[in-house]
Amino acid sequence: MATSRTPNALARIAERHARAFHRARRQRAETVAAREEGRERISRGRCGGLTVVAVYGAAGALAVVALVWTEWHGVRQAEAALAFGALIAVGEAIRCVEAPPALPGGGGGVPDPRGEPAPLAAAGALGYALLGRLGGEPATHGVLQVVTVVVAASLAGLVAPLALGCPVDPGHTARRVLTAAFAAVCFQPLHRTGRLADWLGHGPSIVGYLLALLALTALCDAVLAAALARARTGWPYGPLLRDELRSLPGVGAAVCATAAVMALTVAVAGLWPVPVLAVPLLLIQYSYRRYAGIRATYRQTIASLARSTEIAGYTPTGHAREVAGLSRAVGRELGLSEPRLTVLEYAALMHDIGQLSLVDPVPAGATEPLPAAEQRKIALLGGAVVRQTGVPAEVALVVERQADPYREQPLAARIVRAVNAYTELVSGPAAEGAAGAAALRALERLRLATARDFDPVVVEALATVLSRGVHGRPR
Repeated sequence: MATSRTPNALARIAERHARAFHRARRQRAETVAAREEGRERISRGRCGGLTVVAVYGAAGALAVVALVWTEWHGVRQAEAALAFGALIAVGEAIRCVEAPPALPGGGGGVPDPRGEPAPLAAAGALGYALLGRLGGEPATHGVLQVVTVVVAASLAGLVAPLALGCPVDPGHTARRVLTAAFAAVCFQPLHRTGRLADWLGHGPSIVGYLLALLALTALCDAVLAAALARARTGWPYGPLLRDELRSLPGVGAAVCATAAVMALTVAVAGLWPVPVLAVPLLLIQYSYRRYAGIRATYRQTIASLARSTEIAGYTPTGHAREVAGLSRAVGRELGLSEPRLTVLEYAALMHDIGQLSLVDPVPAGATEPLPAAEQRKIALLGGAVVRQTGVPAEVALVVERQADPYREQPLAARIVRAVNAYTELVSGPAAEGAAGAAALRALERLRLATARDFDPVVVEALATVLSRGVHGRPR
């Protein structure tokens, strides 16, 4: 009897030692991963901080030099400086006052880093930078006075929003100062010395030069805007820059064209055309605000519809919103354009709507452990419901394709499926231990299932997003 007990006791001891060994290895791996994540986050924070310091420092140093120079030499052609300064100040003020509801561009509680455009202020600054003549007489202001007027007018335009408690972004002012200075440097010295007229004459070539210069200036502004947004949000620079470049043919083209027409018209007719030329940009800004308000209302309606599963007790509170925010971040990491991100966000908000067809709710709303046939049924019913809501057909397609093999799914459906599984793993009853450990275990399970259930590219993008510590915190 004693001899039969000895092997069993030894086996139990060996099993306990093996469990302890594996537990220690897992804890050591989690500690190393957390340490590496912390180092990476510090590195990204330093790079983002350096970008902000570089942009703000350059704009601030240029502003100080320009203000000192203008104070020393005085303001030349004060009526033109006052007219264009008023245009910039008004454009900056109306951009911030009575701002529309938050755009859906930052789904999941993350604000859109681009904000609302200020076409009137931008056109006024560029028009003054490219002003070579005033009513038939040579313009005598130079590059530094252009910077002074832009800085003073932009700060004056921020007084009303600050007094009303509206949020303001100094990044817009810094970008405007740098882009106006760039345009003035490329135009004013050549025009005042007569070299531009000697090279291009006084015909259409001048107009072509102005348009080319404005296009290059708009490109520089897009680069700066994407860099500041990258530093502020941690999102990948490439998709941010692509979004900025996609917006240039719209509002950017209107701003550049108005600035060129303004500079050429004032050169011949004086300052009276300035308020007339400002009217189209005011209408553009008003239209943009109305469109932004409609989009925000539309998204709120979809979010309210998605909450029906939470109110009925089929899914945990805030689950749809969490999946939508994290899915949008993963989509941005994978380089999706803004329209495709919107479709992805809407589909993520409504991905569980098919659970309303179930007689009994799934525990904690977790559909991933269900049989494939049941998942397929829920997805198809969800897609049928979404098609009746009036949202784009692409949204319904993403919802009804969630249960398909991932190699047959569109990218948006792959993202929603992986993110939904992750949130269920870290927030459901199976989650144990600290939040960081639960997240690492959830990612490990997703990686182990990449051969059949999840796209490995999506899973790695999800891990990258989670490493930034912005999205995906378990409730």
